[in-house]
Amino acid sequence: MTRHITIVSASVGAGHDGAAAELARRLRESGFSVDCHDFLDMLPASLGRLLRQAYAMQLRAAPESWGRLFTALERRPGLAAAACGLAARGVARTVAPGSAAVVSTYPLAGQVLGGLRRRGLLEVPVITYLTDMSVHPLWVAEGVDAHLALHPTAAAQARRLGAADVRVSGPAVRPGFRPPESALERNASRLRFGLRTGRPLALVVAGAWGTGDVAATARDVAASGLATPVVACGRNAVLREALARSGAGITLGWVDDMPTLMRACDVVIQNAGGLSSLEALASGLPVISYRCLPGHGSTNAAALDQAGWAPWARRPEDLPGMLAMALARPPQTPHASAVDPAEIVAGLARCDTAGPAAVLPATREPALAGEAP
Repeated sequence: MTRHITIVSASVGAGHDGAAAELARRLRESGFSVDCHDFLDMLPASLGRLLRQAYAMQLRAAPESWGRLFTALERRPGLAAAACGLAARGVARTVAPGSAAVVSTYPLAGQVLGGLRRRGLLEVPVITYLTDMSVHPLWVAEGVDAHLALHPTAAAQARRLGAADVRVSGPAVRPGFRPPESALERNASRLRFGLRTGRPLALVVAGAWGTGDVAATARDVAASGLATPVVACGRNAVLREALARSGAGITLGWVDDMPTLMRACDVVIQNAGGLSSLEALASGLPVISYRCLPGHGSTNAAALDQAGWAPWARRPEDLPGMLAMALARPPQTPHASAVDPAEIVAGLARCDTAGPAAVLPATREPALAGEAP
């Protein structure tokens, strides 16, 4: 009998959807049927689309205002209750009667699912997969059966916030993200993107939307003389055009094959601490946090630094030394032996006594990181 699992993500950037897609893939390989849904689609009218657009505009035009809102939500999590209430009915309808478990990869979705579980309106385990290394209070919801953390650092933060049954698991990163098998493969990967092969390459990532002070990061890398910056601008065409005019390194638009691009490079410089950081680590690349976005970018950088996964260059004068150390370091994959989060979800689902899965009328596959939605 095929068991069913429901995953609720959100199309805010690519990190939440990327984790959801990889969890779904692994669970299907384990014999489950899986449906993925977008939390923003569960908000009434076009509110979800408007929230997505507002968030993207805020990060691009006024990132410091996002930092203030992030802090306000940390101090007063009740500010998010309205959005959760608006989505509760849609989330409840999403969960198939025969689902054996429900997984959230987005904080507000976890809040709604935990509330439904707490009130007895959801009778199967609810699992929150924490996609960030730092844990904002919105990630922790009463009623959630288990919170899956990326590292003991994140697990400790979740426990301090009152999370129940916190378990440490590995990141949900696609298997394509791996170190190159040889120098020949590294060079072939560089040729695939038309990159020069005689100098170290520093891949600058700034999420699917290309947000943050990316141009300054590219200039600082180039000025160090240690590496050529390769900037993945995502969907930000304005950023790519500006960088191309400035001549600060090599600029790329939307990349469909991020695993190969990472195998072409020698170090990754990031500003948000999201999925790209985990993909880089899985690819054996050293990661440096630099010119981080206010809010989650800075808190994730601090957690990555504390965990020993990625140093945080807080000042421009710190970057050259960290770059030199990173380029001299042999490839490492710090979470290669971590517990598969899909195995934890599967174990909790198999312990449930729910019946066979029902067919959902409308489902959505989240976009993979590096793929257009």
